[in-house]
Amino acid sequence: MEQNKEVSLPPKYDPTAVEQDRYKFWVDGKFFEATQDDNKQPFTIVIPPPNVTGKLHLGHAWDTTLQDIISRMKRMQGYDVLWLPGMDHAGIATQAKVEAKLREQGQSRHDLGREKFLEQAWGWKEEYADFIRKQWENLGLGLDYSRERFTLDEGLSEAVKEVFVQLYEKGLIYRGEYIINWDPKTKTALSDIEVIHEEIQGHFYHMKYPLKDGSGHIEIATTRPETMLGDTAVAVHPEDDRYKHLIGKTLILPIVGREIEIVADDYVDMEFGSGAVKITPAHDPNDFEIGNRHNLQRILVMNEDGTMNEKAAKYTGMDRFECRKQLVKDLQEEGILFKIEDHMHSVGHSERSGAVVEPYLSTQWFVKMQPLADEAIALQKKSDDEKVTFVPERFEHPYLHWMENTRDWCISRQLWWGHRIPAWYHNETGEIHVGKEAPTDPENWSQDNDVLDTWFSSALWPFSTMGWPDTEAEDYKRYFPTNVLVTGYDIIGFWVSRMIFQSLEFTGQRPFKDVLIHGLVRDADGRKMSKSLGNGIDPMDVVEKYGADSLRYFLSTGSTSGQDLRFQWEKVESTWNFINKIWNASRFTLMNLGDMKYEDIDLSGEKSVADKWILTRLNETIELVTKNADKYEFGEAGRHLYNFIWDDFCDWYIEMAKLPLYGENEEAKQTTRSVLAYVLDQIMRMLHPFMPFVTEEIWQQLPHQGASITQAAWPEARNDLHDATAADEMKRLVAIIRSVRNIRAEVDTPMSKQIQLLIQAENDTIVSQLEANRHYLERFCNPSELTIATKVIAPEKAMSAVITGAELYLPLEGLIDVDKEVARLQKELDKWTKEVELVEKKLSNQGFVSKAPEKVVEEERQKQKDYMDKRAKVEARMKELQT
Repeated sequence: MEQNKEVSLPPKYDPTAVEQDRYKFWVDGKFFEATQDDNKQPFTIVIPPPNVTGKLHLGHAWDTTLQDIISRMKRMQGYDVLWLPGMDHAGIATQAKVEAKLREQGQSRHDLGREKFLEQAWGWKEEYADFIRKQWENLGLGLDYSRERFTLDEGLSEAVKEVFVQLYEKGLIYRGEYIINWDPKTKTALSDIEVIHEEIQGHFYHMKYPLKDGSGHIEIATTRPETMLGDTAVAVHPEDDRYKHLIGKTLILPIVGREIEIVADDYVDMEFGSGAVKITPAHDPNDFEIGNRHNLQRILVMNEDGTMNEKAAKYTGMDRFECRKQLVKDLQEEGILFKIEDHMHSVGHSERSGAVVEPYLSTQWFVKMQPLADEAIALQKKSDDEKVTFVPERFEHPYLHWMENTRDWCISRQLWWGHRIPAWYHNETGEIHVGKEAPTDPENWSQDNDVLDTWFSSALWPFSTMGWPDTEAEDYKRYFPTNVLVTGYDIIGFWVSRMIFQSLEFTGQRPFKDVLIHGLVRDADGRKMSKSLGNGIDPMDVVEKYGADSLRYFLSTGSTSGQDLRFQWEKVESTWNFINKIWNASRFTLMNLGDMKYEDIDLSGEKSVADKWILTRLNETIELVTKNADKYEFGEAGRHLYNFIWDDFCDWYIEMAKLPLYGENEEAKQTTRSVLAYVLDQIMRMLHPFMPFVTEEIWQQLPHQGASITQAAWPEARNDLHDATAADEMKRLVAIIRSVRNIRAEVDTPMSKQIQLLIQAENDTIVSQLEANRHYLERFCNPSELTIATKVIAPEKAMSAVITGAELYLPLEGLIDVDKEVARLQKELDKWTKEVELVEKKLSNQGFVSKAPEKVVEEERQKQKDYMDKRAKVEARMKELQT
């Protein structure tokens, strides 16, 4: 047990000083490590592993802050929390970075060879992993580093091989020649969701293909004329009367001179264009399927780098777009190309390199998706105890849409950095061996040179990180399935969906109970942050200027669930001001606690109305913060915390606490100190998940038990400290004081000037309550004379205010302008009239009255009575002034 000794909080909050070395204290103390304590319920989060391609951005900061809030809160609620850290090897992106670095040195990966290149890649990984860990530290993330994983580490490699082999043996992984998305810049295959489609200005090129018998021609149109060099047919609809007589005849392919057949296929739209379509099975996915149906030859006319190959006739060696220009020119000269039409169309671009993606015939490895997708879709029809719950719920729709429309997943990548495909080819027979280990006679076999798509390994992340495929691994048995995944809506298809179907297939369970979806961080104008716009913000710059706590609180409370967040420096600064307010309130509290120890905190003594009120408000705040945080509504939780801390505790309770603290009653002093210490302690605990650094700093100086606030219990509302009557009394006192201050401000009468104050209470009970707390009214209203009664004689010229249960009069002879006062009362009358109309409209709605809980309906009736009463009193006062 520790106790506070002397106050060492500096006068001004300095985040750099507060946050320095604190993280080391937490990590050295092993406060973030999962304990495997059987007396505690496990709670698990796995971090979405950041790519080791660079430093973290604001999106990462937001994502991990939300996870840290959840994990810190659950730890305080008594759970055995595992928040597992790790990073992703990010195949294409990392290899591109390493190759760019080599190019600067005048080298290529082929100069180094595979083994030496991978050494360079691992070196890159270690360098950037250190950057990322440092950023995690700066953000204060409570990660269990004893369990840190990497998607290329030995354990995950074992899991990847196990999954590949099992899927292959089940017939769910196959190798085949298909049209895939090809990135000519990085020379690798891409999955559908790694292709970004952009609307760009292109052209329709209209051409005439002559019939071999010289009897005429067929018109076709294309957006990619360079692919015509690989045409093997022209297709028409079998019911198209224009072409029925031509089906089975042959055409002469211009430029090339090859004969191609006219085939009939239902795929062709008779209403579009000429109703005839050129077929290039090696360069278009739809043509590929038509080619299969008609047993057409597949002629590939491009190389992997986007240049034309030897089958492209005289265009061999030309870049695909240069070939297009020259080919168009040649076709025009020959009279084949007779019209070029402007055409806006969607063109796929590589998400990684930005290159225009080429539909390309290639032999690749694929996952057969339909059986896996069906299983994942069926899961969402089960009970909440079995399905994956999306928060907000609306994000289940894009997930199901992706699953219902998925195509087979191309998983092979033409890279060196990644999980090498566990397949070997016999050097003589070409036989394929798929297994976790190489064949027993490796000298006769060659392993596939390709690696697996990065998402293949990250799809296993929730269970591979726990020790699977060893189903007896302690962490796997205890911490899987995980409780919640936090991620952005932009990777629901990339990652969330794949984790779900892989987990169902290999563990029989959902990988996580909840998926908390957040949006994207945008700039102040709502634009997506990007290098091209130059509007990106480095989270470490924000931390350096305002501290991690300010950034974290802004990120976690700055938007509602699932919505994008606009980054605004002034909002981070206002959060810093909030923390500074907390800092000053804490300094005041600590300076008045003296040598109080934890066991000296005693709330059993006689408490003032302010004491009872703040403890009641604390109870209400605990319940609201807990309820909203448990639902992942951190913005709402933060709003309740802010209002309680700033308004109730700092602006009201601390001011009222000064009366006993500076008075002569020692018992009252001790009770006030206990209330201050207790309430501030509970505030620090509720704030801790949001602002870990400053709360630890303050809590360490408060009377406390335990080594760290990270291990302190989460606050719980206490019935013995709840006093609704006292809370109502305090609300009335606050309303009176606020009204008096507002009236003084209106007539420019400073608080230092004494004024007469008359309070006409509704009944004797309210009179007694106000008299019992007369000292507060005298202290904060500064009356020269204070009258409290059920009937007072209202002065002819006075400012007035109506509050619940009372009316106030401030005679201000010579300072009041009657016309202005009437105008002010008119505004107040309009306000209460509007409130009456709103509540009457609600109560006249039979649907609301019959369906809403009786308590809620009764509250509305009480509001109606209160508003009508206030309106009547304002009307009466206006009548008095106008007569």
